[in-house]
Amino acid sequence: MAASPAYSASIENALEVRDLRKVYKGKGKVADKVALKGISLDVPKGSFFGLLGPNGAGKSTLINILAGLVNKTSGSAKVCGYDINSQMRLARRSLGVVPQELNLDAFFSAREVMEFQAGLFGVPKSQRRTDEILHAMGLTDKADSYARTLSGGMRRRLLVAKAMVHSPDVIILDEPTAGVDIELRQQLWSYIRKLNEAGTTIILTTHYLEEAEELCDQIAIINHGEVVACEPTENLLSKLDAKTITIVLDQDIDVIPASLHPYSPSLSHGRRLTIQYKPSETDIGQILSNLSESGLGITDLSTEEPDLEDAFLQMTSDRKA
Repeated sequence: MAASPAYSASIENALEVRDLRKVYKGKGKVADKVALKGISLDVPKGSFFGLLGPNGAGKSTLINILAGLVNKTSGSAKVCGYDINSQMRLARRSLGVVPQELNLDAFFSAREVMEFQAGLFGVPKSQRRTDEILHAMGLTDKADSYARTLSGGMRRRLLVAKAMVHSPDVIILDEPTAGVDIELRQQLWSYIRKLNEAGTTIILTTHYLEEAEELCDQIAIINHGEVVACEPTENLLSKLDAKTITIVLDQDIDVIPASLHPYSPSLSHGRRLTIQYKPSETDIGQILSNLSESGLGITDLSTEEPDLEDAFLQMTSDRKA
C-alpha cells in the first residue's frame, strides 16, 4: 500500500513552488486574466497539507500546472525534487492527481480504468494493486461495471483509486468527497490516512473546512492568485483572537447585571448569557468574577473556540481582487 519514495531522503519538501505566475491572455477587448500572482509554496515531505481558497482563487490552476495540463507563464515548480518542465516524466510519475471533473471513459469498467492507468505508468502486472485499491474505495462489487453506470459518488471514488495505481509519492485530492456520502467519505479518509502515515504526501483542496481542520497538519490559503496564509493548522487557528462563552444562570433575569456591561453580553431564554471576547485582552476569570458580584449562580458554562471557517473568512473577506 505504501509508496516507495523515488526521491532522495535529503529532500525536505515534496513540493516546491517559486514565484509561479499564470496569465490567461484575453481575446479582443477582453483583458488578460492573472490567475496566479507569483505564488511561492513549500509542502513538507510526508505532510497532510491543505490548500484552501474560494472559487476562482487559483487552486485548480496551480494543480493543473503541476499535473502538466496547463503551461505556467513564469516561475518554477518541483515535485519530489523534479522540475515539472526539465524533468517532466519523473515529476509526473511522482504525482497522483484526483481532479474535480469526473473524467472517466464511459465504456471502461472500473477494473479496466485501473488497469489502463497502471499501463500508462508502466506498472508491471505483478505489482498492480487494482483489487486492493478498489476494495479500499468500496468499489469491489462494481469492479466490472461500466463507469457510465456508476453514481456520481462512485465515479468520484474511482477517480481517487485511479490516482493511486502507480503508488505516487504525492497525491493531490481536489475536492475528493464532493457528492460522496458520509460512510464512504470516512472509508476514504481512513485509507488516505494510512497512506499518509506510510509516508505519502497528501495535498487536499476542499470546501468542507471541518475536514481540512481535522486532517491537515499544515494549511495554505490562496485568494485572488496569492498565498495569504501558510502555516501549521494549530498556529493558524491560534491567530484568531476570539472566543465565546455561554453561561446558563440559576434563575431567569430581565436585566443584564451592570458588572457585565463592559463585555456587551446578549441575553436569551431569560437565563442564557453569551459573551464574545478577545482572550488577549480579557481573562475569563474576570468575567466570572464580575458575574459573581451580581449574586447570580451558574448551572452550566461552555466555551467555543474559533474554527478554520472563521480563519478562512477572516483572511479572504477583506482581500480585494
